[in-house]
Amino acid sequence: MDYRRKRKLTFFTIGLIFLLSGIEYAVILPTIWRYLQTLNAAPYFLGLSLSAFSFSGLLAGPLFGFWSDRTHSTKKIILFANVFEIVGNFMYFMGYSKWLLLCSRLVAGIGTGAGSSIFGFLTRNTAPEDRSTVFAAVMASRQAGLLIGPAFNIFLRLCNFQIGPFTVNKYTSPGLFMCLLWILLQFVILFLYWDFTPQDETCQRNRVEQEEVEVEEEEEGKPLVGPSELTGSYGTVTSVQSRTSLVANGDVTHVSPPPSPPPEEANSSPFKNFSASREFLREEVVVLLAAQFITLFNQTALETMVTPLTQKFFNFGELENSIMYCVCGVEVIAGFLFVRWLSKRVAERVVLAVGLILCNISCVWCLIFLANPQGGFAWQLAEFIIGVFLQVLGLPFVAVAQVSLFSKITSEKTQGFTQGIRRSVGGLATILGPLWAGGLTSNLYIMLGLMMGLLALLTIMMVVSYERLVAPVTVDDSTGTESED
Repeated sequence: MDYRRKRKLTFFTIGLIFLLSGIEYAVILPTIWRYLQTLNAAPYFLGLSLSAFSFSGLLAGPLFGFWSDRTHSTKKIILFANVFEIVGNFMYFMGYSKWLLLCSRLVAGIGTGAGSSIFGFLTRNTAPEDRSTVFAAVMASRQAGLLIGPAFNIFLRLCNFQIGPFTVNKYTSPGLFMCLLWILLQFVILFLYWDFTPQDETCQRNRVEQEEVEVEEEEEGKPLVGPSELTGSYGTVTSVQSRTSLVANGDVTHVSPPPSPPPEEANSSPFKNFSASREFLREEVVVLLAAQFITLFNQTALETMVTPLTQKFFNFGELENSIMYCVCGVEVIAGFLFVRWLSKRVAERVVLAVGLILCNISCVWCLIFLANPQGGFAWQLAEFIIGVFLQVLGLPFVAVAQVSLFSKITSEKTQGFTQGIRRSVGGLATILGPLWAGGLTSNLYIMLGLMMGLLALLTIMMVVSYERLVAPVTVDDSTGTESED
């Protein structure tokens, strides 16, 4: 199979991985609150369960990223990580107690650590100018899962039967469903995912060029052989010898392609000259990590608040919450498609600034209208819908801009590890966000006030560091890259 087809199938498989992660989130989140209530769990257990998933991913991300940087292999890492997703979701399906449910999210979260390896793989195999487009497509795949997930929930809520000692109902069925999907994905990865490198593309290009040269030379030699000179003629002997020589020369060129890297460079560790302080304690890196933390903290805090809020004010159940997440998924996908178009025309820092403006507007709206809803049912519902719409609208801008820019200002050789650190910072935010919101669902002024303060701090940081939020200019890959890193 040629390089281009392998590349397309591999990127398609990566899209499926993020699609399933979105489906899992959308299938489990609308029902986990009621599930915990059936197990007599206290309200803070909702925050604990959501945070446990992020906590294990926080620890696993840098480890999987370090592994991929050392081996330049992501396929076996993804297969290994998915085993934890399978086991964790089956534990969620068993659901004997609230502690088993908590442990199930802890185990499943380890599987998300493979995301750092995938982002490192994408960074190494995409050009800087195409990176925002690729990252937007990958993130849109996850949002597509968030859109599709609630549709599955509509059918899963109808389940009510036994499988041996296990009860399959609207609360346990999401775990069994996701367990089966992750098992199917393992086979897709086995057959449709390849660990290719930029050198593979160069070899493929050189091989095609060599074949074209051989064809041209053979065509030039054809007139030397007359139609009546079938055997024994001088022209025939010369033609055969020439053709044999061409094949032999072609074989030699094919065996040793020119673009192979020097042995000492290929065998050297990517962490040989790596310095964590030099890599992460830079102004622009700190700003992007702060953007990752604050936006995810606010997002997960609001997500944790949404289901108890809709139950309290609007009496929403699983069906209504699933429809709400479905509509949000449509909005986010549209946002990612727009950001994909916009990133080709403006710089990432402009996209990031637009996203921060939208997030500030959203938080101000929630602080004014959702902290203490006024009016009748219709007015409160309208306030809630506008707040959620504004919050979801800003996410694609911030997410794509900070991921793409982070991949450009950090070393390409250690992208797996650095992306793991970035995702761990996000994981820490998704731990603290639900914990903060879970204990303050009855005091929204304090909860939203802190979120507004963090956004104001991030906005100030970005304004001060705006000039530094650009990709560094490298002189040459072979000489300048290491010094720039």
